[in-house]
Formats: sequence, structure tokens, C-alpha cells
Amino acid sequence: MTPVAKTPPASQTASVSPNVNVDSELASRCKLTFGNVEAAPKFDYDDNELLPSDRDILQQVANCLVKGPLQGRSLQLVGRADPRGTDEYNLGLGSRRAESVRSYLQRLGVPAARLSPTTRGDLDASGKDETTYRRDRRVDLKLVN
Repeated sequence: MTPVAKTPPASQTASVSPNVNVDSELASRCKLTFGNVEAAPKFDYDDNELLPSDRDILQQVANCLVKGPLQGRSLQLVGRADPRGTDEYNLGLGSRRAESVRSYLQRLGVPAARLSPTTRGDLDASGKDETTYRRDRRVDLKLVN
């Protein structure tokens, strides 16, 4: 897995579970259902474990990609970290987070060839304190084709 060299094009994303954001087309086409996840905790510091609510959303995404309206489409999985730690460490942590999502989606039947995990580490992080650091600890799912 290699880091993304530059910031991906801006797209609207929605937080759909504590640790997963999806682009607006994916949320709309898959009719994802989710609650108020802004108030939910994100990945813990230095952690890449998915929560039950993350797995629920990823189940909906997998169903949509395997036998739903986005059958055959691919996803880019962008792991992110808060700004604490070295750049190298945070790139690795973002990578582990993206791999957690990739591995779970594969177990749900999404072919590996349609999942592209990558990392931005803390390159786009905006947190300044513990409350805002939490928003940086996530994986963004973006439709590729």
C-alpha cells in the first residue's frame, strides 16, 4: 500500500458510522441508513479496530457492491490519522485502518480487485485538541469507477 501523493479531488462525504465516511454518491445509491455519528466516538488513539456500527454500515456497502445498484463498482479506502505522532507512523496507522476496512469488506464478498486501500495519514488532519482529533481518525470510502 502506498500513500496518496496528493489530495484527492474534493467530494462530499458523510459520516455513516463512527470510523467510516462515504462519498455522497455511495450513500445515496446504496441508501445507507445511519444515525448521528458525529457524536459517536471515532477510532481510539493508535487503534484500527472496527466497531459494531462500522461493521453494520460496511455490511450495507458490501451488499450494494456485490448484488445491489453499485455491482461491479470499485472503492478507494483512505485511512486517516490525527496529527500526533510522526508522519511515517501516521501513514502506517492510516494504512492499517484502511486495511481493516478492506479485510472486512472482502470477508463480506467484495472482491479484492475492487478495493484500493491507501493512506493519507495525518496529511489532511485538522484537529487541534482531543475532541477535534477524533474526527481525523477514520477511513473514507470513495467510489472509483
